Amino acid sequence: MEKIYIFGHRNPDTDSVTAAITLSYLKNKLGMNTVPAVLSSINLESKFALNYFNTKEPIFLNDVNIKIKDLNYTKNYTVKENDSIYEAYYRMNKVGISKIPVVDGAKNLLGILSMKDIAKDQFSFNYSYVDATYDNICEVIKGKIILKFDERIFGDLLVAGYKSTTFIEEVNLDSNSILIVGNRNSILEYAVNTGIKLIVVTGNGEIKKEHIEIAKKNKVNIIITPYNTLEATKIFNLCNNVTTILNTEKVLCVNENDNINEFISIANKTRYSYYPVLNRRGKCMGIIRLSDVGFNHKKNVILVDHNSYEQSAIGLEDANIIEVIDHHNIGTIGTNMPISFRNMPVGSTNTIIYLLYKENRVSIPKNIAGLMLSGILSDTLILNSPTTTKYDIDAANKLSKIAKVNYKKYGYDMIKAGSTLKGMTKEQVLYKDYKNYTIKDYKVGLGQVITTDISDVMLEKDDYINLLNTVSESNNYLFVCLFITDILKNGTYVLFSDRAHDVLETAFGIKNLEQGSFLRGIVSRKKQILPLLMNEIE
Repeated sequence: MEKIYIFGHRNPDTDSVTAAITLSYLKNKLGMNTVPAVLSSINLESKFALNYFNTKEPIFLNDVNIKIKDLNYTKNYTVKENDSIYEAYYRMNKVGISKIPVVDGAKNLLGILSMKDIAKDQFSFNYSYVDATYDNICEVIKGKIILKFDERIFGDLLVAGYKSTTFIEEVNLDSNSILIVGNRNSILEYAVNTGIKLIVVTGNGEIKKEHIEIAKKNKVNIIITPYNTLEATKIFNLCNNVTTILNTEKVLCVNENDNINEFISIANKTRYSYYPVLNRRGKCMGIIRLSDVGFNHKKNVILVDHNSYEQSAIGLEDANIIEVIDHHNIGTIGTNMPISFRNMPVGSTNTIIYLLYKENRVSIPKNIAGLMLSGILSDTLILNSPTTTKYDIDAANKLSKIAKVNYKKYGYDMIKAGSTLKGMTKEQVLYKDYKNYTIKDYKVGLGQVITTDISDVMLEKDDYINLLNTVSESNNYLFVCLFITDILKNGTYVLFSDRAHDVLETAFGIKNLEQGSFLRGIVSRKKQILPLLMNEIE
């Protein structure tokens, strides 16, 4: 079952964070495979709610672009540096890929080996050099262990093809010699007495006990193979470690977290056949080719508490949006196929989700009830916002009983925990709950924070105004505003970039509007602020 990501807008508030969690729980109960996510760090208010109801934070989702890791590339496809060339050939042949990454014991990429490299090595007729492990030799030549003293076997390969007397008289053996020989006792005796590195006895030949005893004394490795001398000789260089013919040039790697569009661009430019895939720690995960890129790997997503591209995840246009649940105005989201779109004029996304639980007759656990309640209380300012509806009030009352809290006390404690601005930079204050809006052909940025102490902001009012002007100019906004809502005074202070003055003055009907003016009774960006600005701009 494919995974579905559920997330809210880019600057998640408590309603957005908790809606992702509570909807994910419901969907999973209904048989889906969903994961709640957030698009950036969560605020103190949301953390308070999660901690209070002992619920872990949703995963962080940077974007929903299709990544290499989302593709069906050849994973877990590598050989280790001490594997044999034969092992590499076997794996390539089994999978049907002509190249394979070579890694060390920690999965760090060392290079790449290809069928072409193996063929080139075979036709070089350089059979005399051996650098292998004892175990690899046994595996490749189907050998039987007689004596083993060394794990690594390296040296010069010789074949006893001469007459015994000629071989003994003409061929010098030493501790680096590796000998392939049939059941020829005089040559075997010569070899073990010389103390060579390895003897490979072909044709399942026998070795005299006295020769084995001498070999033990001189630490001569011995293997018996069922292959005849010709067969053993032809296959023996495939016992060598893959590093003996490893290609370390023109190896271009990609990261599993790269977007597939970036990979396609790289592949079209370089025209390589295969690309090793690394993870974030630089470990090789497998290999990919351009043909592995398909068109059925889009991420499946459900949007909560928003329905516009500007507020959503990067790459949303490349994702499959299968559902939207929101309580804001209809935004810019478009889909190719019909989807479930639930939009209601209520104070909180969690109110809609509460109704979905009732409609589907799914019982609500205590922590899920507490999180839904938190989202409702946050977005409706403890049911005091003009956005509050009878649905919100009814849901809050029912959920507070399940969660076993006094919603007024809990709501105040939650909002107070998240209202402090101490220790935050001016940018963090502005973007704490910030949304972009497109009105006609203009872009407008509106930030809103809730506090019980306006003094911290007003002491640095000029610096905030400079920031708003800078953000507005550098991002080509019509204007940018910061609304600071005081829930105890039931109103909002406003700071704004210069170009906003006339629009704000007319929209709110205030003559000689000044920076930091108090808008009494104005607490909702969605229902009281945005509609007035939209009407004025339009």
